[in-house]
Amino acid sequence: MTASPLLTACRALQTERQGLEQLEGALHGPMQEGFEAALDAILAMKGRLILTGMGKSGHIGRKINATLASTGTPSLFLHPAEAAHGDLGMVGPGDVVLYLSNSGETSELAAILLHAARLNLTQIAFTTKATSTLAQSVQIPLIIPAAPEACPMGLAPTTSCLLQLALGDALAIALLEQRGFNAHDFGLLHPAGTLGAQLRPVGDFMHTGKAMPLGREDMSLRAVILEITRKSFGCVGILDGNGQLAGLITDGDLRPALGRDLDTTTAREIMNRTPLTGTATMRAQDIRRLMNDRPVPVTSLFIVDDERRPIGIIHLHDLLRGGCP
Repeated sequence: MTASPLLTACRALQTERQGLEQLEGALHGPMQEGFEAALDAILAMKGRLILTGMGKSGHIGRKINATLASTGTPSLFLHPAEAAHGDLGMVGPGDVVLYLSNSGETSELAAILLHAARLNLTQIAFTTKATSTLAQSVQIPLIIPAAPEACPMGLAPTTSCLLQLALGDALAIALLEQRGFNAHDFGLLHPAGTLGAQLRPVGDFMHTGKAMPLGREDMSLRAVILEITRKSFGCVGILDGNGQLAGLITDGDLRPALGRDLDTTTAREIMNRTPLTGTATMRAQDIRRLMNDRPVPVTSLFIVDDERRPIGIIHLHDLLRGGCP
């Protein structure tokens, strides 16, 4: 009687998890020196990291390449079969080559190995066979533990692919930290989509100059109402004599004040003297979080400089229209 599909799936995950534990153990042991050498070689390279592999290893190589490129390591994927038909021209002085091959005997890699050797390039390999042709041909062989495949026949590349991917991710993140690559750098390389919107600087969203709803402490309540109505942000920022943000009046602050005389009541009398503000160094996701993490969510927020002078204002709708959830 065959096992249930759920049990089979869980068994596959358990097998792969055990493989990851073996990989982590290897990084603390026999692979440590090679991993550190690979890290140093990539950090010191003048060109790009060239990744290559055939079949499933090639698919994993493409994913690792994408991760590296998006986290600050110049890289590209070179298809081994195309390399011998002119694409070897993609590999040049100053590059480092990273091969992915479970067996280490992938014949299609031979042309790249020879070309890289002629250029005296540093070559790295992800493989499970220390005695393989590939491992013996490169300066830095990273020998991945030969963990059992999740496939019950031991044939379909499953665990082996996962370990290649995990090692590639580990390398990419180690490189990221060594370079000091930060969220701002990440945002520059991811300008599109929700992720890009979240990482965009606040200046991309805010309204400036005459678009800002502003007034003075001695302005009348009537003038406050007119300014809020004209600018449509649901608030008005109140400036002191030095042009600094001294307070804020919102639609909600107006309601209890409407019983007062509109011409003799001043902004100073009804304003909130400790308004929430943001700074120009913040990203969209920071502003969104700041606006939401309040007992009562904020819909408009002034952006101020180091001297607390307003330089812009953001409305929640600006963030939503810009793709920041």
